[in-house]
This record gives sequence, structure tokens and C-alpha cells, in this order.
Amino acid sequence: MGKLTEKISLRDKLYVFENRNEAGRFLAEELITYMDSHTIVLGIPSGGVPVASEIANALHLPIDFIIVRKIQIPYNPEAGFGAVGPDGEVILNERLLGQLGLTEGEINAQIKKTREIIKRRSQLFRGGRTLPSFKDQNVIVVDDGLASGYTMLSAVTFIKKNMPNKIIVAVPTGSDRTADFILPEVDELVCLNVRGGFHFAVADAYRNWYDLTDEEVLSIIRKYF
Repeated sequence: MGKLTEKISLRDKLYVFENRNEAGRFLAEELITYMDSHTIVLGIPSGGVPVASEIANALHLPIDFIIVRKIQIPYNPEAGFGAVGPDGEVILNERLLGQLGLTEGEINAQIKKTREIIKRRSQLFRGGRTLPSFKDQNVIVVDDGLASGYTMLSAVTFIKKNMPNKIIVAVPTGSDRTADFILPEVDELVCLNVRGGFHFAVADAYRNWYDLTDEEVLSIIRKYF
């Protein structure tokens, strides 16, 4: 079981960050022990990129970007029933799938669509570059929040195959259920704004929230590559 680091003063509160950049700076304060260390920061596009950029800059760490994607429910694209990793590996939310009643054909079609999206986004955001080796390094994986957790689990599963020294997940906000879901898979989870309750939305942690455009994401990535 990994270690959870949170801000008790932010527990169950809404709209605690101005934007993703401010949230990234706050996360960097909690990750200060990794400054100038044998550590790499990995941002998950799109929302995790500005957060990861702030962390990498503050801690003087190298940064890269890992492409993972939720498998969308056909009639509710905002929600997913699993995720696909950079290497195409599929992780399914079996409990949710049991409730959805999707056919095998519908499931396979969504998986195929997700793999195609990952391929396109990898070309767009990574330009064909291969990911660096994580062997014996600390890896800080960053997104703008944890909802179901399957996208993050997909990233962590991929990273583990590369035998890192330590995996740290760093997110500004997350549900308490998802924190419990991710903790056994990582060495440390830094989640400043943990929230309980039946309904959870990442956006509710931010006063200024919007979906980043591809060009906005690329404008950050181009600073490093």
C-alpha cells in the first residue's frame, strides 16, 4: 500500500485552485524532496500537461508525456469503462461493464477506436519520439485529477513494466474511492484535494476550468522538445 499525502485543510472542499497552473505549483511544494533528483515527471495530456510543467520547472526535473486514454461509453463519451495504455494494453472496469449491458461487439469497437485515438495523439504530442527508459528512476505521473482512476492505472501499469525505482502519482484533486483504488498500485499518491460523496467531478476543484485545445497543449510541450 502506497502513502497518501493530502492537504487536510482542502478535504471535501470545492473550487480550491484558481487553475491547473496554480495546482501544479502547490503540488510541487509537496514534492520538494524530489528536487534535482534522479526523477522524471510524466504528464498525461491534455489536462495533466500544464500541471506537470509547473512541477518539472519548480523541481528542476526532466519532463515527458505519456499517452493513455479512457475507453468511452458509446452513449456517454464523458464516462469510460476502462482505459488503454501507450502500448495498447487494455484495462477494463469489469464492475461497471457488468452494469452497462454492452455487447462484445460494442466493447471491441470502443477499444479499437481508443487505440486509434492513442496512435493519433501520440503522433501529435510526441512526434514519433519513444518514451525514455524509466529503469531505476523515480517517476512522478501527473494528471489534473482522478475520477474513476482507470486512465491513471493504465499509465502506472505501463510504467511498472520499465522497472522504475519508485512511482509517485501527483494530482491536485481526486475522489476518496479512487485514491483507495490507486494507492495499492503506487509508492506514493499526492492528492491535495480529496473529496468524498456520491458525485465527483475533477472540474469542481477549479475556479477557472475549461478543456485545453490541442494547440494549447502543444505550446507547452514545445518548450521542452
